[in-house]
Amino acid sequence: MSVGTNDVVGAPVSDLKITVWKRYGHDRLYVNLSDGVAVAFLDRVTGQVTILREEHRDGAMDLLAPYLLPPLPAPPQPRRPPALPPLSVHDDLALNRPGAALRAKLAAAGPGPMERAVAWLLRRNSEWDSWRKGLAGERRVGSELQRLSNRGWRVLHSVPLPRDVDIDHLLIGPGGVFSVNTKHHRNAKVWIGDDSVKVNHGSPQPYARKSRAEAQRVQKVLGRHCDFEVPVEPVLVFVGVSELTRVATLLDVRVYREREIAALGPLAGVLTMEQIERVYAVARHRKAWTQV
Repeated sequence: MSVGTNDVVGAPVSDLKITVWKRYGHDRLYVNLSDGVAVAFLDRVTGQVTILREEHRDGAMDLLAPYLLPPLPAPPQPRRPPALPPLSVHDDLALNRPGAALRAKLAAAGPGPMERAVAWLLRRNSEWDSWRKGLAGERRVGSELQRLSNRGWRVLHSVPLPRDVDIDHLLIGPGGVFSVNTKHHRNAKVWIGDDSVKVNHGSPQPYARKSRAEAQRVQKVLGRHCDFEVPVEPVLVFVGVSELTRVATLLDVRVYREREIAALGPLAGVLTMEQIERVYAVARHRKAWTQV
């Protein structure tokens, strides 16, 4: 095939040269022999090279190389989350009752009848009292969270983390994932700022900061095992308080009394039903939390 006379844009290399050909809406670079016979051409619109004489492929490609677009990078391969083993009864956190971790502590190291009687007679506060108060608070908050299940929310309690700590509650539903931290301060006046909490004007407590850190740990675990982004928000719930004051600048931690948890129910538009079930399947598996 011969090509009509056109502008020469490349000097001959061996017996080959490049000419420009623009007709009928085409824009091509032809590689021709010295007698005008075409051996290949490049469509500069599509970037496709057509070889007309196979014996001249190498020479034609050498001449056309400066005009070829760099190859597109390979599309990124979708990340495959690590698989969890089949869920056993032992590893199913959906079976946990509110305060399960505190129940276990009290059963393993709590006071016997004699110790309880002595502590009561001496009116002596102990770590066990704190555990029992915490257990009562988690049970009350757990009951409030369970009311949201008829709105498509899933609830988990006492999700264990390494180093003998746990997440009081996880709420998973249309509005996203919430890491819920329960604090029981009966008849107390609570003030919460951006980074600290004061109970009855006492020493600052790092409840807000710890709640943020807990939510980040939850997001890390769920993100590792899901192939989509899982937003997690920290929530502080105060049980039994007489007064709760929040600073206006505290925007990244939700703060409620136990009866105000219902405000989470109408939230929607963050996770689909399919995503909710995937997140719940991961979150209820004890093995997902062992390497936080």
